[in-house]
Amino acid sequence: MDTPDLDIQLKTLPNQPGVYQYFDKDNTIIYVGKAKNLKKRVTSYFTKTHDNGKTRVLVKKIANIKHIVVDTETDALLLENNLIKKYKPRYNVLLKDDKSYPWICIKNERFPRVFSTRRVFKDGSDYFGPYTSGKTVYTLLDLIKGLYSLRTCNFNLSQEKVNSGKYKVCLEYHLGNCKGPCENRETEAEYNKNIVAIKEILKGNFKDSLQQFKQQMRDLADNMQFEEAHKMKEKIQVLENYQAKSTIVNPKISNVDVFSIMSDEGYGYINFLQLSYGSIIRSHTLEIKKKLDETDQELLELAITEIRQRFDSNSKEIYVPFKVNIGENLKVTVPQLGDKKHILDLSLRNAKYFRMERFKQIKIVDPDRHANRVMAQMKADLRLSEEPRHIECFDNSNIQGTNPVAACVVFKNGKPSKKDYRHFNIKTVVGPDDFASMEEVVYRRYKRLVEEEQPLPQLIIIDGGKGQLSSALKSLDALGLRNTIAIIGIAKRLEELFYPDDPIPLYLDKKSETLKIIQQLRNEAHRFGIEHHRNKRSKSALNTELETIPGIGDKTIVELLKHFKSAKRVANAKLDELEDVVGVSRASKIYTFYHEKET
Repeated sequence: MDTPDLDIQLKTLPNQPGVYQYFDKDNTIIYVGKAKNLKKRVTSYFTKTHDNGKTRVLVKKIANIKHIVVDTETDALLLENNLIKKYKPRYNVLLKDDKSYPWICIKNERFPRVFSTRRVFKDGSDYFGPYTSGKTVYTLLDLIKGLYSLRTCNFNLSQEKVNSGKYKVCLEYHLGNCKGPCENRETEAEYNKNIVAIKEILKGNFKDSLQQFKQQMRDLADNMQFEEAHKMKEKIQVLENYQAKSTIVNPKISNVDVFSIMSDEGYGYINFLQLSYGSIIRSHTLEIKKKLDETDQELLELAITEIRQRFDSNSKEIYVPFKVNIGENLKVTVPQLGDKKHILDLSLRNAKYFRMERFKQIKIVDPDRHANRVMAQMKADLRLSEEPRHIECFDNSNIQGTNPVAACVVFKNGKPSKKDYRHFNIKTVVGPDDFASMEEVVYRRYKRLVEEEQPLPQLIIIDGGKGQLSSALKSLDALGLRNTIAIIGIAKRLEELFYPDDPIPLYLDKKSETLKIIQQLRNEAHRFGIEHHRNKRSKSALNTELETIPGIGDKTIVELLKHFKSAKRVANAKLDELEDVVGVSRASKIYTFYHEKET
């Protein structure tokens, strides 16, 4: 599909956090930016008057827009940093110092140290981050230090050196900040238990640690150490409000390609995320038009080969939602949980947003293609012999048998055709009989269409279960239209679809477009019927005693009610008061009516 115009791209951007990329006419990336709301941020470039001359030049050069949806603003910040450093776009700030973000390192050593760093080494140590704020890192380290006694020295605490008595405890031990592993005053097992708990905190699992904090706070309060207890409370609040780490960057996920697929009856949408040293450096979504009934596996295998060749990817491992066959030299991983599954879900989310944007763009540029796709899908889902280009839906409305009415709404090419909506006042049925009412309105509707030689619908939808469907079928039989028009009933509770002469209902996928259109029809018929019913009931309720007075018309009644505000006040009004409003003659009739009634 050709790249849509900028106006269409702007209209279909998602209201999600993410990173956007601007390309010029030569398809060269010229700017990368982050946004809390992609649609609002990107649209602002084209709707505001910019004071900065370079910004105005940038906007003029934009020929295409791409974006990557992420979970949070923090993720967007990190991803923006990665892309700017990789592509160095002309209109972005030049990152000459190549600033890096802080990490928390748990060193791969005996009695591991826990400290902050801006450099990541492949030395077997555990790195958590990166964090967008150094303050956050120091807060976490301070919390960890307050909860667990860890060493801060950089000695090599091997078993041999410790046993030989090479080291002596320092001031940290005497201050209570360290338990003295350098003199075997703390066992390795006890120390490692603390390290496991610290890793859980850094992963975002605060449950156990919070319980320990709260217990410490209670103990301090019981011992009248209220100042220390308050400090512990502040630490608990920081922990509860903190989100541990970014999902965009994880050093354990390195040099991996991630692929996900979202497909419908006509197209497949494959998203590709390229991870280098744990960071997303590229996102691309490929649209493939189906020629036959290809499976998702076939489409994904084709797309993986194409994308890896196009972007010259040399990654030895890929993450995919299901097993694929793409050669023996590539490791295929199907993540089930954890960070790997999260990054796969992020890829799938980008594929879904791309598909939704395509649909929105198609509706604007080529509405016929959208309608054709929906009609073809409905024909297949509902097992119809032809596409339901013209659909009519019926619904009854009555309250305890009063003012019974029915509504017929009409959809053409999947959209409401309000000029064709019709109301029906029930004429032949006495009392609240939904079945008989449905039989009457269906008969009246199609008897008239046949007599006037109007086009008949391809599908009739009856709001109700088997009973209402059977009643509507009687009318079609009477008119000889039984096999001319397809008819189904929809039951409200479980969204069951009933067919004539079939006791087993059809259940559609709750997310399918077919069911959504049927629900829209049913809801519209209900709304339209209730609206008419309310109007009729209100009109009936306004038939006051005033309307029964001989010689008094609607205009006079309106004048009286405007002045006296209620019929009761009119009845109690004096003759001269009535004369001031409606004149001598009509006032005399009204006054006489009420006072003769009293006599």
